[in-house]
Amino acid sequence: MAKVLDFFKESYQEITEKVTWPTWAQLQNHAIVVLVASLIIALLILVMDKASSNVLELFYGTN
Repeated sequence: MAKVLDFFKESYQEITEKVTWPTWAQLQNHAIVVLVASLIIALLILVMDKASSNVLELFYGTN
């Protein structure tokens, strides 16, 4: 049981003293980057889906 308590104490100490937390501005900037990247990837997937759908419709002759 002592090992478990030591683990939690060391974990808490590491989180409060050794970890460098990002600032609010950094979090906002990174969130914007993730949002833009997600939108770009979603648009690329949409274009690939529509293109493959059109190719298959052309190949099979269905509408």
